[in-house]
Amino acid sequence: MPAFFDALETRAPEQRERDLMAALPGVVAHAMARAPAIAEQLHGVDARSVASRQALAALPVLRKHELLEKQQHSRASNRPASATKAFGGFSTIGWGQALRVFASPGPIYEPESSRSDYWRFARALYAAGFRSGELAHNCFSYHFTPAGSMMETAAHAVGCTVFPGGTGQTEQQVRAIADLAPSGYLGTPSFLKIILEKADELGVTLPSLRRALVSGEAFPPSLRDWLTARGIDGYQAYGSADLGMIAFETPAREGLVVGEEIILEIVRPGTGIPVSDGEVGEVVVTTLNPDYPLVRFGTGDLSAVLPGTSPCGRTNLRIKGWMGRADQTTKVRGLFVHPSQVAEILARHPEIRRARLVVSGQMGSDRMVLQVEADDHSAALAERIATSARDVTKLRADVQWADAGSLPNDGKVIDDIRSYD
Repeated sequence: MPAFFDALETRAPEQRERDLMAALPGVVAHAMARAPAIAEQLHGVDARSVASRQALAALPVLRKHELLEKQQHSRASNRPASATKAFGGFSTIGWGQALRVFASPGPIYEPESSRSDYWRFARALYAAGFRSGELAHNCFSYHFTPAGSMMETAAHAVGCTVFPGGTGQTEQQVRAIADLAPSGYLGTPSFLKIILEKADELGVTLPSLRRALVSGEAFPPSLRDWLTARGIDGYQAYGSADLGMIAFETPAREGLVVGEEIILEIVRPGTGIPVSDGEVGEVVVTTLNPDYPLVRFGTGDLSAVLPGTSPCGRTNLRIKGWMGRADQTTKVRGLFVHPSQVAEILARHPEIRRARLVVSGQMGSDRMVLQVEADDHSAALAERIATSARDVTKLRADVQWADAGSLPNDGKVIDDIRSYD
């Protein structure tokens, strides 16, 4: 049996990059022609010129809150009811072409077409050991959000039969697993633990479960080891309702391998500027999905690129996995301070290599300190930086010099350490 889902996973990295960049102009052109909101986002852009990572990095990032706001504005308009109105102009397909429509918190509405493995999770299932001819027990939700369909369509692409277990009804879940003997579980890791503990309570053994693909929440090593002790190999996948699968774990257990049908960037939080490999930043994704072609979509999640390629043989980029949220906006003395404002301060002073704004104190006595790594520690530069901080944020910030390399590489631009006790 093949070790990989398909040959795309083992392409030479240079070939993959050529393939992605060759496809990108067509994706952008299609999106601008068929999705009015994307055309607005990329107004004035020549799609043919977007054929490199440098050209892609020059395009604006679409944030999740902007997607929500545009959908809400579109739905509140007086335009006739349509898929374009519902999706805010981000989808290229309408009713009938979209087999299903889902709702994520907000609500944000996402289409699903008849395209095989629409959400692209089949690679994750295959890497986790799911194979054709097996039964998969799917405990992701089947209502409102797309998680259940994400895994079901992926399992079908692999060749599995699916039991739509959904959420809740723990005793019935145990009975179905005991009766049907599925080889694998799909769902959140915490619910799998609940099912197994309920089985113990009922005195029911579930020896058929040998593998699991989990997502939707943290999968700590302690829980992975707990499953392993019960004979279940658990793997995790990372994705979103907007983008589908982004990256997945492999038997190498070294980070998450990026999916083949997306272009992933790591950018400085609050900006669209790519960071160096290994530096923590926000995950930004461009999909090659012609039905819902999001261009430079900011996930709001923090991660970092791992060096080298996976020992499992897959050659795509690897990321460390989810490392927190990029949106570190905070309120200081009644004013919001955004990561983009810190980025603007840095842009005014190229002498700064790295900086972090630390907000401390107690309610009513806030203090902002901009910790700065730079070669020049002069009082004159500190004064210029403080002036820029005051101009940009409308608040006073002290400048504090930091030793080279001393600021943590954790993606934090604003660190709010205030106490409200």
